[in-house]
Amino acid sequence: MGEVLRAERAILLLRTRTGRKTTIRYLDTLAVALRPQGWRFVKLYRPAPIPLLRVYANGTEEIGIVVSVLATPGGTWGYHEARRGRRGYLSPCGDAKAAAEVVDGLLKHRMYPSTW
Repeated sequence: MGEVLRAERAILLLRTRTGRKTTIRYLDTLAVALRPQGWRFVKLYRPAPIPLLRVYANGTEEIGIVVSVLATPGGTWGYHEARRGRRGYLSPCGDAKAAAEVVDGLLKHRMYPSTW
């Protein structure tokens, strides 16, 4: 059983690393969905092996989240909090608006902890 899980993780990592164009497309779509909510973002696509999108509040760069797109089982993709890796799953990549709402909620909670 352990070998099967290791093989699946290796395949997901390979899909993530070879799916660079897909990853960038999903991150760009998320950035477009976040723009109307007033969040700022920095696209960290190169030279990182996995492209990242840093999202933060205007004027407070200390409070933010770094989002990555990772391959998920079943041939799908998912938005993840990069710092937490696969444990930081945020949303599936099919609906950027829903993912933007999740990121928006996390950032608002980090700025105003009593809003959770």
